[in-house]
Amino acid sequence: MCMSDIICVTNRKLCREDFLTRIERIAAAGVAGIILREKDMDPIEYERLAEQVIKMCENYPTKCILHSFTDVALRLNHRAIHLPLGVLGALNDEQRMCFDTLGASCHSAEDAAFASDKGCTYIVAGHVYDTDCKRGLPGRGPGFLQEVSASVSIPVYGIGGIGPQNIGEVRACHAGACLMSSLMTTPDVEGLIKAMEVNREI
Repeated sequence: MCMSDIICVTNRKLCREDFLTRIERIAAAGVAGIILREKDMDPIEYERLAEQVIKMCENYPTKCILHSFTDVALRLNHRAIHLPLGVLGALNDEQRMCFDTLGASCHSAEDAAFASDKGCTYIVAGHVYDTDCKRGLPGRGPGFLQEVSASVSIPVYGIGGIGPQNIGEVRACHAGACLMSSLMTTPDVEGLIKAMEVNREI
C-alpha cells in the first residue's frame, strides 16, 4: 500500500453521486486502499463491479481490496481480499496462498490474534467511536484500539466514527483508519483526506 494510512470502505447506497465517479475521486485523493464492501450484491453483479474498480485503482497508488467474495477474487486472480472471521477461518491453505493482501474484521484482541495466526496481513478493528452506522452501540474507545494494536505485529486500522477530530488519537494507538460514511457522502473528498493527513508523521 502507499504511504497513506487511510483506507476507504465502500457503501454504494450512501453514495451521493455516480458510484464509480466517487471511487475514482477517492483513489485520486491518495488513500492506501479501497475495500469494495458491497455484500448485498450477487456474485455476478459484484464481479462486474470489481473488474471496473480494480482497473480504476490501477491508475493510482491505491490498492483495491475485494470483500467476502472469495470465489470472485480467485476467478479474477485478484490477490487482495478482506474477509469476516468465519470466512477467513474456512479458507484452506491453498486458497490462503492466493492472496498477498489478506484482511479481516476484528472486535477484540483475541480476534486479532486469530486473524494474524490465519495469515492476515492487516486487520480492521472496531467500532472505535460512536457512529450512526452502529446507532445505539457505544464505541469501544481508543483503549480497545490500543489493546488490539499491541496484540499483533501486523498493521491495524480502526473503524467507526473516525475523522479529522480524532485521527491523532487513533494514530497514537499505532493504528491507521478506515472511513466509510464520510468518504461516501462528503462533497470534498480531497479536502477530507488532506484534513486526515494534517500533522501526520511520515
